[in-house]
Amino acid sequence: MTALLALRADLSALTIRHPNLVFRPAPERLAHWRTSGVATDVFDSGHEAVRHRYAELGLSQLLPLSRVLTGAESASPSAFGGFHHPEQGYRHLQMASVITMYGPLGTAGPQHPELALLDLLRAYAHDCLHYGSRRRYVDVGGRPTRTQYGINFRRVSGSSYSAADPRGISGTRNIGVVMEGACDREARRITRETVERAGLREHADPIGRLAFRDSTGTLTPEDAATAPDTDDEARYADALHRYEAGVNLKYARFLTEFGPGEEEELHGHLLRAMISGDVQRLSTWLDARHGPGTFPGIFLSGTYFAPDRPRGES
Repeated sequence: MTALLALRADLSALTIRHPNLVFRPAPERLAHWRTSGVATDVFDSGHEAVRHRYAELGLSQLLPLSRVLTGAESASPSAFGGFHHPEQGYRHLQMASVITMYGPLGTAGPQHPELALLDLLRAYAHDCLHYGSRRRYVDVGGRPTRTQYGINFRRVSGSSYSAADPRGISGTRNIGVVMEGACDREARRITRETVERAGLREHADPIGRLAFRDSTGTLTPEDAATAPDTDDEARYADALHRYEAGVNLKYARFLTEFGPGEEEELHGHLLRAMISGDVQRLSTWLDARHGPGTFPGIFLSGTYFAPDRPRGES
């Protein structure tokens, strides 16, 4: 579609919400860090691990690093960046990712290089799966409209296959939460294995320890009591805990609920289905354990196939 090509040619719309930051493509940002004396081996090693693992899952092409815009050099010296900084992530229309350097954003280089590289690896591995998930667009009035993302579907009227979760439930029946959780579980696993190969250890300071455990998927319930030193760190930690509760813990409960003792196998089926856009094998796996029609039984909203109302009708 011509409209999609135009959106993907101009990425300025992605950074306009961060007027105080300077964004550079990840290769340029990493090159600057190397020039300033930061060894980026841990990211380079993790990048190769991402390539091999995702090829096993059926994803042959990764998100180009040139499409990963990395923000730093903030005009607000106290600003604090990283995976949980607001208004960032993968943007499917532009086919690009916006992230911020972990830690204080007032400089071009990271205050804590290891943590910044691990955070970047986790964000990149995560967004590669968003990038690689099957998408389908149709032209509606000259505008590209997404009707499929991974294993989720949306009618051109806006009706989503999967409804939002009710407030207060500990698990999930929302495909969006499941896919987001699957992306992050895999990204954190790769980051954790990269850390183990490199022999890195967690930091002693509270926010550094929290970020290390978050990037590697090793948070504990006690980490909720972490008391950061500054207001910006506290806001970051609050966003981290909300994401953990709203995505990662819900996804873990989903895997245990529908794949008890086979959580990793179910996780693999979900990732492969997201990348291929084909739910047949995933559905067969679920049906063998929970009976026919498990996939729509879990996810299908009761209003998805409701007739569209004529324009003007309330």
